Amino acid sequence: MQLIHCPWCGPREEVEFHYGGQADISYPEKPADLSDQEWAEFVFYRDNQKGPFPERWSHSTGCRRWFNAVRDTRTYQFLAVYKVGEPAPRIPGPESTEPTTEVRA
Repeated sequence: MQLIHCPWCGPREEVEFHYGGQADISYPEKPADLSDQEWAEFVFYRDNQKGPFPERWSHSTGCRRWFNAVRDTRTYQFLAVYKVGEPAPRIPGPESTEPTTEVRA
């Protein structure tokens, strides 16, 4: 079982959390003005990259708060966690020789 670091509660087992999709996706300012195609693209189309990827997570059985995390989609390893509204930490890409360090909020 993997431990995920909640920015408010500390490390907890992964079964306490729920995935919420790609982080830092802004809701459209005027959703009623979007065409069906534009709305479908907002709802269903997300990046699907290999390597470090910003995600939204909820500590659903703990404090019930949302937070962001950078997770390596190749290994499932969490590289960093940070509160919603904070800037994402700099995480080297997969080609980098710079060591990654876990960042805790």
